[in-house]
Amino acid sequence: MQVQIVCVGKLKEKYWVGAIDEYSKRLGAYARLDIRELPDEKTPDSMSPAEEEQVKSREGERILAALKPDSHVVALAIDGETWTSEQLAAVMDKQAVYGGGSISFVIGGSLGLSSAVLARADKKLSFGRMTYPHQLMRVLLLEQVYRAFKINRGEPYHK
Repeated sequence: MQVQIVCVGKLKEKYWVGAIDEYSKRLGAYARLDIRELPDEKTPDSMSPAEEEQVKSREGERILAALKPDSHVVALAIDGETWTSEQLAAVMDKQAVYGGGSISFVIGGSLGLSSAVLARADKKLSFGRMTYPHQLMRVLLLEQVYRAFKINRGEPYHK
Protein backbone atom coordinates (compact mmCIF):
# COMPACT_ATOMS: atom_id res chain seq x y z
CA MET A 1 0.00 0.00 0.00
CA GLN A 2 1.12 3.57 -0.70
CA VAL A 3 0.68 5.98 2.23
CA GLN A 4 1.32 9.64 1.57
CA ILE A 5 1.48 12.34 4.23
CA VAL A 6 1.23 15.85 2.78
CA CYS A 7 1.99 18.46 5.41
CA VAL A 8 2.64 22.17 5.55
CA GLY A 9 5.77 23.20 7.42
CA LYS A 10 9.09 21.62 8.25
CA LEU A 11 10.09 19.74 11.38
CA LYS A 12 12.77 21.67 13.22
CA GLU A 13 13.28 20.01 16.59
CA LYS A 14 15.35 16.80 16.73
CA TYR A 15 12.85 15.01 18.96
CA TRP A 16 10.07 15.37 16.35
CA VAL A 17 12.42 14.25 13.58
CA GLY A 18 13.46 11.25 15.70
CA ALA A 19 9.85 10.22 16.30
CA ILE A 20 8.98 10.56 12.60
CA ASP A 21 12.06 8.54 11.66
CA GLU A 22 11.09 5.77 14.09
CA TYR A 23 7.52 5.41 12.80
CA SER A 24 8.71 5.73 9.19
CA LYS A 25 11.10 2.83 9.80
CA ARG A 26 8.36 0.74 11.42
CA LEU A 27 5.94 1.47 8.57
CA GLY A 28 8.49 0.31 6.02
CA ALA A 29 7.45 -3.29 6.67
CA TYR A 30 3.84 -2.52 5.73
CA ALA A 31 3.70 0.28 3.19
CA ARG A 32 5.56 2.64 0.91
CA LEU A 33 5.58 5.88 2.87
CA ASP A 34 5.97 9.26 1.20
CA ILE A 35 6.11 12.32 3.47
CA ARG A 36 5.83 15.55 1.50
CA GLU A 37 6.76 18.65 3.51
CA LEU A 38 5.52 21.80 1.82
CA PRO A 39 6.61 25.35 2.62
CA ASP A 40 4.30 27.32 4.87
CA GLU A 41 3.31 30.92 4.29
CA LYS A 42 4.41 33.63 6.68
CA THR A 43 1.53 34.51 8.98
CA PRO A 44 1.80 37.76 10.91
CA ASP A 45 0.01 37.92 14.25
CA SER A 46 -2.71 40.23 12.96
CA MET A 47 -4.26 39.39 9.61
CA SER A 48 -7.62 40.19 8.13
CA PRO A 49 -9.95 37.31 7.23
CA ALA A 50 -9.19 38.00 3.55
CA GLU A 51 -5.45 37.74 4.16
CA GLU A 52 -5.96 34.48 6.06
CA GLU A 53 -7.91 33.07 3.11
CA GLN A 54 -5.10 34.09 0.76
CA VAL A 55 -2.57 32.24 2.91
CA LYS A 56 -4.74 29.12 3.03
CA SER A 57 -5.31 29.36 -0.71
CA ARG A 58 -1.58 29.55 -1.52
CA GLU A 59 -0.80 26.65 0.80
CA GLY A 60 -3.80 24.78 -0.63
CA GLU A 61 -2.48 25.11 -4.18
CA ARG A 62 0.78 23.46 -3.11
CA ILE A 63 -1.12 20.71 -1.28
CA LEU A 64 -3.33 19.94 -4.27
CA ALA A 65 -0.31 19.82 -6.57
CA ALA A 66 1.36 17.27 -4.25
CA LEU A 67 -1.61 14.89 -4.11
CA LYS A 68 -1.76 11.93 -6.44
CA PRO A 69 -4.86 12.13 -8.67
CA ASP A 70 -6.04 8.59 -7.84
CA SER A 71 -5.35 8.70 -4.11
CA HIS A 72 -8.02 8.49 -1.43
CA VAL A 73 -7.56 11.77 0.46
CA VAL A 74 -8.14 12.16 4.19
CA ALA A 75 -7.86 15.77 5.38
CA LEU A 76 -7.13 16.33 9.05
CA ALA A 77 -9.62 18.96 10.12
CA ILE A 78 -10.95 19.89 13.54
CA ASP A 79 -14.53 19.67 12.24
CA GLY A 80 -14.00 16.20 10.73
CA GLU A 81 -15.27 12.87 11.97
CA THR A 82 -13.61 11.30 15.00
CA TRP A 83 -12.64 7.68 14.46
CA THR A 84 -11.39 4.94 16.69
CA SER A 85 -8.13 3.25 15.78
CA GLU A 86 -10.18 0.30 14.51
CA GLN A 87 -12.22 2.59 12.24
CA LEU A 88 -9.04 4.07 10.76
CA ALA A 89 -7.76 0.53 10.22
CA ALA A 90 -11.00 -0.40 8.43
CA VAL A 91 -10.80 2.66 6.14
CA MET A 92 -7.19 1.83 5.28
CA ASP A 93 -7.96 -1.86 4.72
CA LYS A 94 -10.86 -1.01 2.41
CA GLN A 95 -8.63 1.38 0.46
CA ALA A 96 -5.87 -1.25 0.18
CA VAL A 97 -8.25 -3.94 -1.09
CA TYR A 98 -10.83 -2.03 -3.14
CA GLY A 99 -9.54 1.49 -3.66
CA GLY A 100 -6.34 1.22 -5.62
CA GLY A 101 -4.00 0.92 -2.66
CA SER A 102 -3.18 4.60 -2.19
CA ILE A 103 -4.19 6.87 0.67
CA SER A 104 -3.07 10.44 1.33
CA PHE A 105 -3.39 12.24 4.64
CA VAL A 106 -3.24 16.05 4.61
CA ILE A 107 -2.11 18.23 7.52
CA GLY A 108 -2.56 21.94 6.82
CA GLY A 109 -0.73 24.97 8.06
CA SER A 110 -1.40 27.01 11.18
CA LEU A 111 -4.59 28.51 9.69
CA GLY A 112 -6.01 25.18 8.54
CA LEU A 113 -6.90 23.94 5.09
CA SER A 114 -8.30 25.83 2.13
CA SER A 115 -11.83 25.14 0.91
CA ALA A 116 -10.33 23.67 -2.29
CA VAL A 117 -8.35 21.07 -0.31
CA LEU A 118 -11.38 20.22 1.82
CA ALA A 119 -13.45 19.83 -1.35
CA ARG A 120 -10.82 17.42 -2.79
CA ALA A 121 -10.82 15.32 0.38
CA ASP A 122 -12.76 12.06 0.38
CA LYS A 123 -12.96 12.17 4.19
CA LYS A 124 -12.29 14.67 6.94
CA LEU A 125 -10.73 13.25 10.10
CA SER A 126 -10.47 14.95 13.48
CA PHE A 127 -8.23 13.87 16.33
CA GLY A 128 -10.54 15.75 18.69
CA ARG A 129 -11.63 19.30 19.38
CA MET A 130 -8.25 20.36 20.80
CA THR A 131 -5.61 22.11 18.75
CA TYR A 132 -2.23 20.36 18.42
CA PRO A 133 1.10 21.59 17.11
CA HIS A 134 1.54 20.46 13.52
CA GLN A 135 4.73 18.61 14.41
CA LEU A 136 2.96 16.58 17.09
CA MET A 137 0.02 15.93 14.78
CA ARG A 138 2.37 14.37 12.26
CA VAL A 139 3.76 12.01 14.92
CA LEU A 140 0.26 11.12 16.18
CA LEU A 141 -0.91 10.43 12.65
CA LEU A 142 2.04 8.19 11.81
CA GLU A 143 1.57 6.27 15.07
CA GLN A 144 -2.10 5.69 14.24
CA VAL A 145 -1.30 4.61 10.68
CA TYR A 146 1.24 2.14 12.07
CA ARG A 147 -1.34 0.94 14.62
CA ALA A 148 -3.88 0.49 11.80
CA PHE A 149 -1.54 -1.84 9.93
CA LYS A 150 -0.92 -3.83 13.11
CA ILE A 151 -4.68 -4.10 13.73
CA ASN A 152 -5.35 -5.22 10.16
CA ARG A 153 -2.65 -7.89 10.38
CA GLY A 154 -3.76 -9.09 13.82
CA GLU A 155 -0.31 -8.37 15.22
CA PRO A 156 0.27 -7.60 18.92
CA TYR A 157 0.67 -3.85 19.29
CA HIS A 158 -2.86 -2.55 19.68
CA LYS A 159 -4.02 -3.25 23.21
